[in-house]
Amino acid sequence: MDAPDHTELLTLLGTGIAVVGPDLRVAWINPALGEVLDVGPRTAVGQPLAQLMREPALASQLERTLSEGRGFNLRGVSFGVARGRDVTADLSLQPIGDGRVLVEVHPLATDLHGGDTPLSATLRGFAHEVKNPLAGLRGAAQLLERRLADADLRGLAAMVISEADRLAALADGLLRHGGAARIGPVNIHELLERLEGLVTAEADAPRVRHDYDPSLPDVSGDNDRLLQVLLNLTRNATEAGARTITLRTRIEHGARLGERTVRAALRVDVLDDGPGVADELRDILFHPLVSGRPDGTGLGLALSREIALEHGGDLRYVSHPGDTVFSLYLPMERPHE
Repeated sequence: MDAPDHTELLTLLGTGIAVVGPDLRVAWINPALGEVLDVGPRTAVGQPLAQLMREPALASQLERTLSEGRGFNLRGVSFGVARGRDVTADLSLQPIGDGRVLVEVHPLATDLHGGDTPLSATLRGFAHEVKNPLAGLRGAAQLLERRLADADLRGLAAMVISEADRLAALADGLLRHGGAARIGPVNIHELLERLEGLVTAEADAPRVRHDYDPSLPDVSGDNDRLLQVLLNLTRNATEAGARTITLRTRIEHGARLGERTVRAALRVDVLDDGPGVADELRDILFHPLVSGRPDGTGLGLALSREIALEHGGDLRYVSHPGDTVFSLYLPMERPHE
């Protein structure tokens, strides 16, 4: 069966999309849905969608969509996927002719136990798809490097190999971000001590100052992921030319986090004296593939904000030349509260 029109565009969308045939088997799936279901797009083709989503009732709903020739919107459907993970999502089922159904999957806001947001789904879907072509590109460049007599041409082949390795490492980094968060108590000041050790160990390290509220209790979170957020912020500041970084902790009462207001949130500020965020980047700074450096990947801040949202918090910033503050917000109450 053919995929729907505009396949290239649908492939790039963060929304999970599949085309199901009259046999209720997947005819086409985009990388975003492949990430939600923990299955490669090629592997998914030919399998019953209800089996991939571990939701038997979905089969009867797909049959109804075909028999009645009209669409259905299903709210808050919970289903299991590979690796034993559960997902809750809104589903849209639309008949598109020739006995096919277009299925859209919109995962609801994730809790602290894991799950993919559209950003991570799109990026990791891209990472899955790009690794095989990169391996072929690298292999071809290696063959050329061995057979070319001209030193300049061999240098160009070596450059292709180097860039392929860089992109492969980037893809690996995106893939490693997947999986459920490992939630436990986080002592934010112990975490910041680890962060300071990593920052000061680097060449030409900036001065690190502290402004802590010692009365802060532990919060729930994934130590490693939260450390990665803060490490991204300090490295960005260092690479931008900051000479002093201040780490500050506070409690903020009545904090607005997304669509809800929490009684109290832990706020971790990373202040730096660098040149600040360029005007043209202010509105798109947290978008993927946006970077203020020619050699930047544009993924650090996008994934950092995703981790903050994964924890029920947020990542914000205020920037002026010589005074930039990135603030990580984490709710103080437990998820069940």
